[in-house]
Amino acid sequence: MLIFKNQKVMKTNISTYISATLLALLVLSSCSKDFLDRKPLGQLTEEDLPAGSLEGQVLAIYAGLRSEGTSGLPYVGVHNMRSDDAEIGSSVGDEAGSAPNTDDFQYTTNFWLWGNYWTDHYKLIALTNTAIETADSLGDQSPEVARGLAEAKFFRAWAYFNLVRAFGEVPKIDFRVRDQKESILPKSPIADIYALIDADLEYATQHLPLNWESRFIGRITQGAAFAVQAKTFLARQQYSKALAASRMVINSGQYNLSVAYNQIFRESSENSKESVFEIQAYYAQGQTNLGITYAGRQGVRGSGAMNLGWGWNVPNERLAKAFEEGDPRKDETLLYAGRVNTPYVELIPAATATVPRAYWNKKVYTDPKIRTATGSQAGEWFNFRVIRYADVVLMAAEAANEVGEQEAALTYLEQIRVRARGGNNAILPKVTTTNQQELRLAIRHERQVELGMENERFFDLIRWNIDAETFKDAGKTNYQLRNRYLPIPQNEIDRSGGVLIQNPNY
Repeated sequence: MLIFKNQKVMKTNISTYISATLLALLVLSSCSKDFLDRKPLGQLTEEDLPAGSLEGQVLAIYAGLRSEGTSGLPYVGVHNMRSDDAEIGSSVGDEAGSAPNTDDFQYTTNFWLWGNYWTDHYKLIALTNTAIETADSLGDQSPEVARGLAEAKFFRAWAYFNLVRAFGEVPKIDFRVRDQKESILPKSPIADIYALIDADLEYATQHLPLNWESRFIGRITQGAAFAVQAKTFLARQQYSKALAASRMVINSGQYNLSVAYNQIFRESSENSKESVFEIQAYYAQGQTNLGITYAGRQGVRGSGAMNLGWGWNVPNERLAKAFEEGDPRKDETLLYAGRVNTPYVELIPAATATVPRAYWNKKVYTDPKIRTATGSQAGEWFNFRVIRYADVVLMAAEAANEVGEQEAALTYLEQIRVRARGGNNAILPKVTTTNQQELRLAIRHERQVELGMENERFFDLIRWNIDAETFKDAGKTNYQLRNRYLPIPQNEIDRSGGVLIQNPNY
């Protein structure tokens, strides 16, 4: 059972493992409460959560989400820095060392970001396999066991979806590894990886709850499973299935677009009605800290009070020009160097010879009051919004258009633009075309500006099959179709003794 504040005195023999896994999950209090007052909601004692229990293993999966490869710089590097409208950023020294991989598509087989992404995703998969084996061994189909199994299968599917998009064929490890030799397997065909993803998500959609009680805010829901399912279908151009999955989220009544766009990425709006899948973080000076590096790796690279992070992953001029005239989302996506920016009225350092950046990613811009209160400037407390409801609505719009439901597509698209207008009907005119190609372009544009810097653009370009032409237009002339997939990390090939074969042309 859970022990809450003022209910029971905390036992002193709580294990580090239980504390870490639970605190990664038991997150912050209600959004309506002042952020600085938020505390973990509770902890478990060892007798409440025996070692090896299914619940403990499921919570360990949530702790695993806090790794660099699943919520830090490698994730951002794979999903966003390679897009046409973002760049590595940081200093000229970092740019010289890493831009060939992230910006110029000169992938190397030993680049640390690619290696960390691979390793941490397989670590997450290992945690899911352990929980799945435990659930299967119980022979118990109680709702509690089915729910825990569904959580594990969701995260295994999510991890494999990331891997199959990033690397193509990868080893399929769908069992608990007790000896590292068991993990040395050849790559499986992409179709086999998707078959596992499909089966896992089908189970997850059937057994995850629509929502959790408030003490479990941040645990994965049925809506998240349908959202990821929709993404996997879109990646394979299975539009009817993608539309059905997206509509399951929309029709659930659990999510909406009620949060103003300029509030979505403020700490006070974490776990809002916009949130479908959000990785939780907790950080408090002098306490057990279970933060993530997502904001800090991308924060403004400055000095003194404006030294907010490493400064990787920055918007470029292509993204700046993508916004329509007057679109308020532009100033909520771009943090302008050398200017005083809302909402915190801070002067962001101007570009310099060593850090020549015109823009930073405003969607990881942290509250200075929280920086002061935590004694940190790196944003370890800042949650990572993996999937927003707006993304789901735009997936529904895209899929509806592709199956010939143009009126439905226009309705979904207008929902996004209404929120973006913020009540100003003089901007962002309503899209009315029912021509499929024209509407397709409008929806693609909307995804770029609504989800700018949110780790969707690179894989969107690939599934639309416009990656080569887009990168050429962006001046990234080194891009080739082989760059859709990263090379298998060389150390993994070496460790396998040649069982793993490198991807073509690397």
